[in-house]
Amino acid sequence: MTVLHPAPRFASSEGVLDRLVATLGAMVVSGKEEHGEIVITVARDRIADALRLLRDEHDYQQLMEIAGVDYPARTERFEVVYMLLSLTRNHRIMVKVTAAEDTPVPTVTTLWPVAGWLEREVFDLYGVIFAGNQDLRRILTDYGFEGHPFRKDFPLTGYVELRYSEEDKRVVYEPVQLAQDLRSFDFTSPWEGADYVLPGDEKAKEPTPAPAPVATKLDTKGEPKAETPKTTDKPSDTGAGKPAEDAAKPGGPAASATAGGTIAGQGQGEPVPQPSAVKDPGAPKPTESRPDRAPRDEDAGSEGGTGAAPEGS
Repeated sequence: MTVLHPAPRFASSEGVLDRLVATLGAMVVSGKEEHGEIVITVARDRIADALRLLRDEHDYQQLMEIAGVDYPARTERFEVVYMLLSLTRNHRIMVKVTAAEDTPVPTVTTLWPVAGWLEREVFDLYGVIFAGNQDLRRILTDYGFEGHPFRKDFPLTGYVELRYSEEDKRVVYEPVQLAQDLRSFDFTSPWEGADYVLPGDEKAKEPTPAPAPVATKLDTKGEPKAETPKTTDKPSDTGAGKPAEDAAKPGGPAASATAGGTIAGQGQGEPVPQPSAVKDPGAPKPTESRPDRAPRDEDAGSEGGTGAAPEGS
């Protein structure tokens, strides 16, 4: 099923700014398109005429909102923003005017009756005066409220506070009295390090610093020498006792084997055989043959013997 709409789902802003500026003519102070929105600033005393043309000739039938903005550094510190919606073309624009604290802005209640409530809100919060509004009084703040809360020079705590008095049996206004000063919150994580001392940290004792390592001077004179292996150049260095020392004497049996010394820790090599006066016994003599054992008499039996049993037994 095909659903038909009186307006496209998404309207394009291409060429809209040029057409609107051409229609408004000399009433336009500036016009721009940014962030996908069309913003037109018009002269303050011509705001009602400009909005009437936009409503009647360009089908911006509905006044959605009136908002205020405060720029204290400007001569005309306030901006009044009118947000219009075209229902038939599904498109939105914003129209702005500027005003000072004592400069009135013409009312647009003659175009949209709902503007009466919206202008009261801007007057209540910013203090902008709308000339021609027949019911310009506060709408959000309490009766007798002093100042305008959305001004950037308005104190955060206000000027007065109200409470119900049991003695007077009515609501009374009193100067603001704070139980404590306004806190300045620092959102720096204490784990990442704050610029101030956290409560309780002033009692913590500083840990004893570790002793600094003592630097040793490196010997840079000459090239490093390789370790010289220790040798047994004389019999007294063997440590094996007198027999070994005698064998190690020059001309001894082991002189040829130990010529030039033996490097300690590298073994003594193969043992050197030494002559002995004891004769080698050699292999054992063969064992003599034993005489054969005489055969045992088969008839001579004995208790516990193993002879043959008598016949017929």
